Amino acid sequence: MTTAKLRLYVSHRSFGNDPVVLRLRNMLARQFTSYELEILDILEHPVRACEDLISTTPTLLRLSPLPMKRVCGDLSDTRHVLAKLGAAAASG
Repeated sequence: MTTAKLRLYVSHRSFGNDPVVLRLRNMLARQFTSYELEILDILEHPVRACEDLISTTPTLLRLSPLPMKRVCGDLSDTRHVLAKLGAAAASG
C-alpha cells in the first residue's frame, strides 16, 4: 500500500479548526487508505513556498506517488480536487 504524501500551503490562519482544512482532511480520509498531510503557512515557511513555486493559497501538492500534482485556489469542490490529484483518487 502506497501512502499519499501531501503538502498544503495556506496563508496565516489557525489551521487546526479551519473549515477548509477540516473538509480537506475528511475528503482525504475517504479517498486514501493511507495519507500524510503537511500544512505549512507561507508566512512562516517562505523559503519552502518559494522552492515549491507557490504563488497562491491555498495550494495543495500531492508529492507522492509521483508524478507530483498541484491544486491551487478553491478546495471546496471535491470532484475537482480529486480529479486534479489523479484518476486513481477520483475513482474511489
